[in-house]
Amino acid sequence: MEWPLFTGLGPVGALPTAARLARTFGTTIVANWDLSCLADDCELVIGELVANVVQAATASDGMPWYDEHGRLPLLWVRLLSDGIRLRVEVWDNLPAALGVPYQRRPTVNEESGRGLAIVREISLDWGWDPMPGRGAKRVWALLGKRAPTSQPERLDRVGDQSFRHVDGASEVLRAG
Repeated sequence: MEWPLFTGLGPVGALPTAARLARTFGTTIVANWDLSCLADDCELVIGELVANVVQAATASDGMPWYDEHGRLPLLWVRLLSDGIRLRVEVWDNLPAALGVPYQRRPTVNEESGRGLAIVREISLDWGWDPMPGRGAKRVWALLGKRAPTSQPERLDRVGDQSFRHVDGASEVLRAG
């Protein structure tokens, strides 16, 4: 695919504050690229993907996890666009032992585990790739303008006229 528009943010420490920074970066860029119609979806996808990295980079005691050299895991956000579609990528350098992205099926009572399902629902496509030779992986989502939701057909009768309403347009079916 050809992506004439490209920008990136990072490296950023995989800390809870990274999500706000990344979301603000995303919404600012899509506005500058005249893709404001994708701003909400972009903000949501970035928030979910960054939250997954931060969660994986947090130790069981709630403190940041550091590697054997005392380094904090890092993440990067990349945005690519052809002017119609927007590809959101979040890269991280977490070891595979800390997990890879997969869509969970949380129970009704679980408070987390729905992020990738949300990403899947609002994206045209999504996935993840290991980045050999870079010690990283990237999770990506492809966003595009959604078709307007179709309104159900509705029939009305006023006096002796019948009207059919579909997607905001009305048509006289029978008069008199």
